Amino acid sequence: MNFERNILITGGAGFIGSHVTRLFVNKYPGYNIINLDALTYAGNLENLKDIEDASNYIFEKANILDTNAVDKIFNKYKIDGIIHLAAESHVDRSILSPMDFVYTNIIGTVNLLNTAKKFWTSFEGKKFYHISTDEVYGTLGKTGFFTETTPYAPNSPYSASKAASDHFVRAYGETYHLPVTISNCSNNYGPNHFPEKLIPLFINNIINKKPLPVYGDGNYTRDWLYVKDHAAAIDLVFHKGKDFETYNIGGFNEWKNIDLVMLLCKLMDDKTGNAPGTSEKLITFVKDRPGHDKRYAIDASKINKELGWKPSVSFEKGLSETIDWYLQNKEWLKNVTSGEYKQYFELQYHRR
Repeated sequence: MNFERNILITGGAGFIGSHVTRLFVNKYPGYNIINLDALTYAGNLENLKDIEDASNYIFEKANILDTNAVDKIFNKYKIDGIIHLAAESHVDRSILSPMDFVYTNIIGTVNLLNTAKKFWTSFEGKKFYHISTDEVYGTLGKTGFFTETTPYAPNSPYSASKAASDHFVRAYGETYHLPVTISNCSNNYGPNHFPEKLIPLFINNIINKKPLPVYGDGNYTRDWLYVKDHAAAIDLVFHKGKDFETYNIGGFNEWKNIDLVMLLCKLMDDKTGNAPGTSEKLITFVKDRPGHDKRYAIDASKINKELGWKPSVSFEKGLSETIDWYLQNKEWLKNVTSGEYKQYFELQYHRR
């Protein structure tokens, strides 16, 4: 079958990646979607069971650090578009093991850039789309928002590695005229999220009646973005975003951690039949983590004005749907928090 496009999605079995992969496979039957994933602890093909037999979907197990493997995939499928999501993404693990983030997020990204530069003899119709994070901008005070022109000021090894990868992508656009686009997103949440991050971790802990460890005073503020809204934004940026541009993607949805946890506890009690206040009793305030950014908030007006995107799911609805998914998929949750994955799930530090 001759496809209109051959799109490589790196990290396509991960949390955000699986939602993007599913969206593209279902929405664009004329595209050949190649999912490249190393299947480390956060990559799970169970996330894509519903599309694994689709005629326009191919899975390739490979690591973006393996230049030969990436070259072979480019050559075999004649890749003309890249959506680059593969990354080490957990702040707390970056504090414990920063070199993993240097290798995957920086060197892995440069490997992909070099492969694209080598195989794309013509840049017409090509796109290298790099997905990044708002954490590259550092921290905010009580007011203000991150914009696309906010100076980079990363405060963790994770955000530093993502900042470096952003700079390399931008540099390859400037130096070699590689057609690159970058987006920086706020905190994602939703189904299939590995339970090291706040929302899935606390859902799992409530199910298992374990403590809910809240850092510091719980007043750290984050902007939350439903993963399916993010996938829709990625679709728009890939198809309509301009080369050499950056787009911030946020949920217009700021929550202090402690307020989010209180809402989560209430919803969990409602949905599991617990007496009101049962889950709240599990909250435990713990020592703050090093270099903890106080507040993130995204100004997503550019992508709204230029591409017409805005979040469609309210936080209360998205959180309710997320909880429902985890309650209905306890076997998935059990599988990813046991065996070889347990070491990642039970780290001293446990969420961003």
